[in-house]
Amino acid sequence: MAQGIRKNSKRYARMLFNTAGPEKAEKVIHDLTAIEQMIEDSREMKNFFYSPMVNEEERKKGIDVMREKLGLGEEVVKFLVFLSQKRAVGALSDILRHFISLYYERKKKAKAVVVTPYRFNGDFEKRIVSSLSKLTGRDIDLEYEVDPELIGGMMVKIGSSMYDASIKGQLTRLREELSKRY
Repeated sequence: MAQGIRKNSKRYARMLFNTAGPEKAEKVIHDLTAIEQMIEDSREMKNFFYSPMVNEEERKKGIDVMREKLGLGEEVVKFLVFLSQKRAVGALSDILRHFISLYYERKKKAKAVVVTPYRFNGDFEKRIVSSLSKLTGRDIDLEYEVDPELIGGMMVKIGSSMYDASIKGQLTRLREELSKRY
């Protein structure tokens, strides 16, 4: 059952993107991210969306309350009702991931996750963004992750591509090469 729902997540994301359009996509991303976090953090929210004891009418009323409290857009409200009717709320993270990909594709953007042993200053960050923009031919949204175990250097993930220029990665590759030879 869960596999079938996840299989449809790309189709559901495309459906939502076509409904909301690129002009409302950032608001949709913000709203769905907030809802996803609430579901992850709250047992009551999980029960609300996943329990067969909550009927369709109660879910609609609950989603209306969420709309008022969170300021959800109309597209997101209708989409949540649709997902709850399909019992597909469990695929929300996959749907959100596909939705963001569609948005970035349309806007000629890419998300880059930069993993470093510490956070760099603004000048170096601008150089990273500039280099990655030239590499991908897209505008870059940069996200930092700090991993003190890297020792030095950095790792960059853009889409499914990973660039490892860390000392830890170089040492690992050196160890693998030496183990092959000896």
